[in-house]
Amino acid sequence: MKFLSKAYDKQGKLHKEIVEGENEAAVRDQLRKQGLFVTELTKQRASSQSHSSAKRSVSGGGKRLKNVSGFMRQLSLMLSTGTPLMEAMQAVQRQTPPGPFHDVIATMIEKISQGAALSETMAEYPQYFDPVARSLVRAGESGGRLAPMLQRLADLSRQQEKVRSSLLGAMVYPCLLICVAIAVLGVMVGFVLPRFEGLFQSLNAPLPPTTKIMLGFSEICREYWPALILGIAAIIVCTRMYLITEAGRKLIDRLLLGLPQLGAITRSFATARVARVLGVLLEGKVTLLESLELTRDSVTNSFYRDLIIDAEDAVAHGENISDVFERSGLIVPAVTEALRNGERTGQMAPVLNQMADVLDEDNEVLIKSLTSIIEPVILIVMGVAVGLVAMSLFMPLFDLTSMTQGGGGAE
Repeated sequence: MKFLSKAYDKQGKLHKEIVEGENEAAVRDQLRKQGLFVTELTKQRASSQSHSSAKRSVSGGGKRLKNVSGFMRQLSLMLSTGTPLMEAMQAVQRQTPPGPFHDVIATMIEKISQGAALSETMAEYPQYFDPVARSLVRAGESGGRLAPMLQRLADLSRQQEKVRSSLLGAMVYPCLLICVAIAVLGVMVGFVLPRFEGLFQSLNAPLPPTTKIMLGFSEICREYWPALILGIAAIIVCTRMYLITEAGRKLIDRLLLGLPQLGAITRSFATARVARVLGVLLEGKVTLLESLELTRDSVTNSFYRDLIIDAEDAVAHGENISDVFERSGLIVPAVTEALRNGERTGQMAPVLNQMADVLDEDNEVLIKSLTSIIEPVILIVMGVAVGLVAMSLFMPLFDLTSMTQGGGGAE
């Protein structure tokens, strides 16, 4: 079980974190041993405990995103024309290609025919429908606004799909360059260098240090390649295992926020995500505290999750969210100022949605600028690496030519 804890240390500093334990008593005992005085302990809902799998439902694979977005859009269109829910679901199922998601819709139709609500059937498939989707659908069902809620969810899914596609598109060319560089260096080290090694030995000429290093590296790669592959695989596995731990995720999140240029992009994307989800939820008449909780479950960066926990606590004590966002330094300043105006005028939802639109446009420019920086850097590194190998090959030949010409001139 996971619990959201609020506790004070001996210096009176407030600590808020999510703690895992067998039960509430075990968690309290665990925090007490750390010298903390627990003032509040709240059991996390199932949706919070499974936020990782839930996030994958909306921010996961492109095909899954397209399935969910298409389902929401088609169902919204059918309902807006006055079609009953059962007929609309059956029509959407007929338009869905055979596959896992087609079977999911069939099961949902069966349960709805037995009296279940649409939001209840969605809850059984968190890999497709995350807590944000279920909460908005539930709000739409209770308020008689299911069609517009589904349209908002379709827009949200489509925007997330667009962001994902732009990120993947920006990564394709740099990844291709890296693969080409690795292949070129592999061929030179594994096949070209060994051929030159025999030539150098037959000439019996002294070799420069760089050539000796390259030949030695080539020999190690050829002699011990199974051990090298196993070692690299072990490093990759250990790194992945570490990165899925709390400490590993914190490290990655800290690096993403701290690196030049990348930190600004991370802040902009995370702010857009927070603004988009929170704005959609508030527009759907979900309460502010529940909207914050669902937004927290939808973000991946641990620092932003902690920020939203702080915002939840601030709202519970009558403070403004904009003040918490401003103190953190994690939210883009323009969003903080716009949100403050929205809080004052009671227009938080439209303000957040408008700022999310602006940030999404800015993020496309940021991605292009980052790509324009990465590509030349990769090309330069490739050129230097290949140049070093080529230089180590040809330097002995140049030296030998110079010696031959010098010997001929002396005679």
